[in-house]
Amino acid sequence: MDTGTDPGADTGNGRAVQRPPAEVRHADELRRLAETDTGERPPGWALSLTAARRFIVGDPGTGITRKFVGDPSLIDRALVSLATSRGLMLVGEPGTAKSLLSELLAAAVSGVSTLTIQGGAATTEDQIKYSWNYALLVAEGPSTRSLVRAPLLRGMAEGRVVRFEEITRCPLEVQDSLLSPLSDRVLAIPELIGPDAMVFARDGFNVIATANTRDRGVNEMSAALKRRFNFETVFPIADFETELALVEAEAGALLHRSGVTAAPRRDVLEVLVTTFRELRAGQTVRGDAMDRLTSVMSTAEAVSVAHAVGLRGWFLRGESGTAADVVACLAGTAAKDSPEDLAKLRRYLEQQVSWRRGGQWQALHDARHQLPG
Repeated sequence: MDTGTDPGADTGNGRAVQRPPAEVRHADELRRLAETDTGERPPGWALSLTAARRFIVGDPGTGITRKFVGDPSLIDRALVSLATSRGLMLVGEPGTAKSLLSELLAAAVSGVSTLTIQGGAATTEDQIKYSWNYALLVAEGPSTRSLVRAPLLRGMAEGRVVRFEEITRCPLEVQDSLLSPLSDRVLAIPELIGPDAMVFARDGFNVIATANTRDRGVNEMSAALKRRFNFETVFPIADFETELALVEAEAGALLHRSGVTAAPRRDVLEVLVTTFRELRAGQTVRGDAMDRLTSVMSTAEAVSVAHAVGLRGWFLRGESGTAADVVACLAGTAAKDSPEDLAKLRRYLEQQVSWRRGGQWQALHDARHQLPG
């Protein structure tokens, strides 16, 4: 999760961009790091490994904010992988900030994080490599003028990091279009002739891919493609206080961007984060076993619910939201994968909340009737 501020960017018509890319959100930090960076840089990199690490994990002494909450050694291994001839594969549960980490890594290494391929069942090789401007193609035939460069071709030609989100949702033959670019560092364009028919990767090119462990596709990658990646697992946040602080910071930033001036209440967020952690683990804080939800109860989902709670409280009643709003906002999160999850959530509110002390826990219990069904 991104713990930095998001200033937005004006599009020229008075409307701000909801979420600028990392190199825009943190442009000042990247500039300062580049100006003071005395470390050795791998060929084609915008920053040294030490400066790139500071950009992601933070450096309070120089005003560099922490942008990713996780094991710093993961960042070290990821950066080293990107300096090798292998790609980097980030795997983990949904909502563990794999996409954010890939964005931050690309911004630190290349200065650009927008060369992105979104994987899916409908993703084609054209969307990964290149396609054609058919009007020019008919008029002039295949040429560099009629060639439309997709992220992989651009990343190779410009020496930049390419991000491939949810790679394992793509058909196997589409995934394997990365084999030659990752192994030989070359991409053939057979429609062209002469030197333009081969694109050789420049220094700085590499690929960061992400995949969810809940998706079946992780084990369906070909052995040949797996060999061309170093795999790193991004784990959920283990510490309660760390997760609470992150949810508070992220929800506060989202609420500010949504026009809400009231900060989220910490006692409400404590109830929210505790609820998410218990439903995720299938165990209460005092050790009681309970039903574990099949839905993803991730930190990212907790931030979304906290954002909705704040919006509901502010725009409906002019205050920051209560635990009763948590119940109203939880149903859409809990019932995504299985109708049984809603029943599990109802049992949790009836059986595992009534014994807790505190006004917000009581409000959570009293609002259990707001669940649909």
